Amino acid sequence: MITDTELKEKWFKFFESKGFKRIDSYSIVPENDPTVLFTTAGMHPLVPYLLGAKHPAGNHICDIQRCMRTNDIDSVGDSSHLTSFEMLGNWFLGECDKEKMIKYSYEFLTSKEYLGIDKNRLAVSVFEGDETAPKDELAYNTWKKCGIDQVFYLSKEHNWWALGGGVGPCGPDTEMFYDTGKPKCGPNCSPACDCGKYLEIWNDVFMQFKVENAGEKAVLLARPNIDTGMGLERTVVVLNGLKSVYDAGVFKQVIDFIGSKAEVGYQDSESSKKSYRIITDHLRSAMFVLGDERGVVPSNVGQGYILRRFIRRAVNHARNIKFDTKYFADIIDIYVDKHGVDYKDIARNRQFIKDELVKEVEKFSKALDEGHKEFEKVLNGIEKHKQFAAQKGEVVENIISGKAVFRLFDTFGFPFEITKELAEERGYAVDEEGFKKAFEEHQEKSRTASAGTFKGGLADSSYESAKLHTATHLLMAGLRKMFGPQVMQKGSNITPERLRLDFNLDHKMLPEELAELEKFVNDAVAQEIDVVCEEMSIDKAKQSGAVGVFESKYGSVVKVYTIGNVSKEICGGPHAKNTRDLHHVKIVKEESSSSGIRRIKAILD
Repeated sequence: MITDTELKEKWFKFFESKGFKRIDSYSIVPENDPTVLFTTAGMHPLVPYLLGAKHPAGNHICDIQRCMRTNDIDSVGDSSHLTSFEMLGNWFLGECDKEKMIKYSYEFLTSKEYLGIDKNRLAVSVFEGDETAPKDELAYNTWKKCGIDQVFYLSKEHNWWALGGGVGPCGPDTEMFYDTGKPKCGPNCSPACDCGKYLEIWNDVFMQFKVENAGEKAVLLARPNIDTGMGLERTVVVLNGLKSVYDAGVFKQVIDFIGSKAEVGYQDSESSKKSYRIITDHLRSAMFVLGDERGVVPSNVGQGYILRRFIRRAVNHARNIKFDTKYFADIIDIYVDKHGVDYKDIARNRQFIKDELVKEVEKFSKALDEGHKEFEKVLNGIEKHKQFAAQKGEVVENIISGKAVFRLFDTFGFPFEITKELAEERGYAVDEEGFKKAFEEHQEKSRTASAGTFKGGLADSSYESAKLHTATHLLMAGLRKMFGPQVMQKGSNITPERLRLDFNLDHKMLPEELAELEKFVNDAVAQEIDVVCEEMSIDKAKQSGAVGVFESKYGSVVKVYTIGNVSKEICGGPHAKNTRDLHHVKIVKEESSSSGIRRIKAILD
């Protein structure tokens, strides 16, 4: 058996022996990024460096990144889907030595000192080529030289990476699979099949090209890169011959704990097994979000909305297996004991995580009561409508509209599953498609922006965004001067048109306070101060008085942006060159973002 801790240790030992610099995990809540709600992959925080920015740790780096993807949240409960996971990654920045990376991959996978997999149990896929780019013969031949017999050419669908929309950096990849030993499903069986013979464990992306305009042929990238990713949890399952991610490590520990307290057993039914797994997954994801340095709490929009959904779904499934939610705090302790070792902000925020979780559970319990009352009102309304229609000779079906179901869900926190269950008990159906449509419309509104290329964590690489980024630093400096050093940035969203800044504060800002803050910022603009970027060690950054969360930034070397004697912050950039470029900063709104978190919106005019 190999544990996840052992796999992490082997990963760093191997790549550090090859000259790669270890860096810390970034936040699971992206900084200044309007394109996604959470860090979705190990490469996500590194996009600025893949696009050309210089990384403080150098050109060869490796890490283990906490990630979250919620697009498959409804699939959680099966044997493999997770909303939060850890991704092992390494990068060549500014170079694409494909042959070297493939040989590294082969060595790590097959060497007895590391994973020790029999090479005959490995299969790999490479890009077959199309009108965009040629067949990846170098990757194919390198794997063959390593001694891998099962090398498959596959299409762009399987072996091509690109940014959202297909425009920008892109390139072929090679994916590595473990052959389970199952018989082939047919003569064309390959890693592209879903038959279960081949299980993916690693992916090397060769970012060699770029596409200028959609549909055009790719051209060589002036500054190529290599980006790799190995899913920790899935790889542990494969290496140990297990059937499910929930059979290993901390997940099994939590499953066993739930089983010791619940009235319904894990193996009693497929439904109970699904409930166990959803509680296990969702409470870990809630722990990652609540424990993050960005200070997200449950709310009705953005990350807070997803967090609230995690907790409320966990409560709903706890009811299904008769598991008392008072034990949620014990599960959080299990997870913090495990993950707090690698992610110091989680260990630091243990009590905060449990306190916020308890508050949301209590709030939801009340919401369930209110939801039951509202559900009865909905049915009464339908019954009255049926009676009125009957007088006119019309027939009304026993269906609860999608909008009504979504209102129960969104306004009263009433889970869709409960609405559907109660409706069926009363002889009603629910408009699932209508609910999904209303839910998707809400998600679109709550997302910070549509997906696209981004740089430096901003919506784009424009100088307008960079200037507004600098304005956030000035605003934070003013807030800390006015209210004290305990005020910290809790998130931001920057586009070329405006900035949005979240920060902790215990009150709504008064008009005179907003005027004072705006004056502070524009005084700095009027002074025409150069914005200076320096690279230095974390210790030196601390000694210099730079503001930042030092435990989870860029590694041992960081970038510090200094604006005269006004502001000094650790940041990935980019920024304006001089404060005069901001012209004038105008605060257009101050409002509540969530409990204890205020939000300022500002523009340049």
